[in-house]
Amino acid sequence: MNLDINSQKTPVPEVPKTEDRKWYFLDLKNQIPGRVATEIAILLRGKQEKLFLANFDLGSNVVLINASEVHFTGNKLHEYYYNHSGYPGKLRKRSTKEMREKYSTELIWRIVWGMMPKNKLSKKQMTRLHIFPDEKHDKQAQEKKIKVIKINGKSKKN
Repeated sequence: MNLDINSQKTPVPEVPKTEDRKWYFLDLKNQIPGRVATEIAILLRGKQEKLFLANFDLGSNVVLINASEVHFTGNKLHEYYYNHSGYPGKLRKRSTKEMREKYSTELIWRIVWGMMPKNKLSKKQMTRLHIFPDEKHDKQAQEKKIKVIKINGKSKKN
């Protein structure tokens, strides 16, 4: 039996350069952050591409606006986020309501980070997430590359 070892090679994609990556703009006004975070994580990892490999960084850039106007369902506004500095007695506790009002970009970043795998590659992928608390942002040059994405079954053009 003659087996050709080189006949079944795994295709290896070329990692896109910074200027070749797609840009996605998303308005978070009245959106449920957990449902949106799953879609954002897919875009950051590059799972929407034809050829997806988990160990390659093939993801896109994602710009989120109106982060302070997300909508939480149920009793989630009374849950807490914890930080610890590492020093004794330095545990900080903030409610989701306080986070949404004062630290909306950190809140959305934490929710998206919870949807990403915990490895070195996802830390690099999270650097392509740009979050802004209101409609003002500094990514006007990339806005011509607008993509339409579906969230909660509704088509959104951002």
